[in-house]
Amino acid sequence: MSTKLIKLIDASALREALDAHGRYVRREQGGRRANLAYHDLSNCALEGVDLSEADLTGALLCGAAARKAHLDRAILYGADLRDADLREASLNRADLRGACLRGANLARAQMLNCDLREGQTAIQNRTDGFRLIQHEKRAGDLESAVLTGADLSGAQLGGLGGIAADFRDAVLTGASLNGARMRNARLDGADMSNCDVSGADFSGASLKGAVVVGTNLASASTRGADLEGLLRAPPPIVFIDDKPLTDLIRDHQLWCETGGMEGVFFSGSDVDFRSVGTLRNVSLTALTARSAVFYGMDMTGAELQGADLTGADLRGVCLRGADLRGAKLRDARLTRADLSNARLGPLDVGQGRVVRADLSRACLRQADLSGADLTRARLIEAELDGVKTAGTNLSLAEYDETAIAAA
Repeated sequence: MSTKLIKLIDASALREALDAHGRYVRREQGGRRANLAYHDLSNCALEGVDLSEADLTGALLCGAAARKAHLDRAILYGADLRDADLREASLNRADLRGACLRGANLARAQMLNCDLREGQTAIQNRTDGFRLIQHEKRAGDLESAVLTGADLSGAQLGGLGGIAADFRDAVLTGASLNGARMRNARLDGADMSNCDVSGADFSGASLKGAVVVGTNLASASTRGADLEGLLRAPPPIVFIDDKPLTDLIRDHQLWCETGGMEGVFFSGSDVDFRSVGTLRNVSLTALTARSAVFYGMDMTGAELQGADLTGADLRGVCLRGADLRGAKLRDARLTRADLSNARLGPLDVGQGRVVRADLSRACLRQADLSGADLTRARLIEAELDGVKTAGTNLSLAEYDETAIAAA
């Protein structure tokens, strides 16, 4: 963008604008909506500031430190956000059309229904009339940006350039990616349910373990893309040895309730439990379900003491208040799982012996462990980025304390 269009602002004037805007957001007397259009805010310290609904059209925010900033419904049309730190920022319904987010860090940002489509800005003056303006290197869009764990549900990304961008574990449910340029992007574990990807280019991209329920990838280019482990819609009924899975679960419940006198113990691997619908408050003690799929299921209060769920897909599962004492969850995927108030302590097997819950190498990114009991649990090499641990009991647990502190 031409430097003639950019307005400089000193620290005191910026602070005054932010204070007045804060009163505006709170609907207090003397409040005034911040108009920072075409202002130079590059490299400014904006951590945690509330600029919801502010006008930042064409603003220079490259390199800005805006972690946990509130930018809901803000107008960022044509803004330059290259290399900005927007981790955990809130950008719900923000207008980001034509904005440059090249190299920006948007890890775990909330971007519900935001608009990231292509756009151009025109300025009118007396001598030249209307003319298009551009920031330097505007063509990048989201190139090389980091959006790991970001929530872009319902976002508009049509025509966007996201070459080599990192969308691992991002939520893109219901988003529009029609015509988006996503070559060499990383979308491992991303939730792309019900996405419009018509005409999108995913050449060379990695979509390992991505959820594509209701998404027609055949309408996009996936040449050279890694599509290993894509999670599609489950079959309406799952049969194992000609017996419906629902009957097998019922038999296992009876086995639990009668101490093994009746019913049949369940043991299987690679089973998709989603067709069952819910496992809420179900007795599944000692269940063996290695590499099983439970994605998004309600398992609130389930009894899973001593269960073997090694390598299971438990992403987005609700295990609130579940009994997982002594359970094996090695290599399990628990991204965004709700484990609040769950019991993950040791299981007493008699004669002074206990079996510890094992979550070694489990992926717990953005999982909720609030109020959970993980006494003596093994969390060796577990991924704990963004995990919630308010009131969590980690007494004698094996885990990386620096990872918990950073989260």
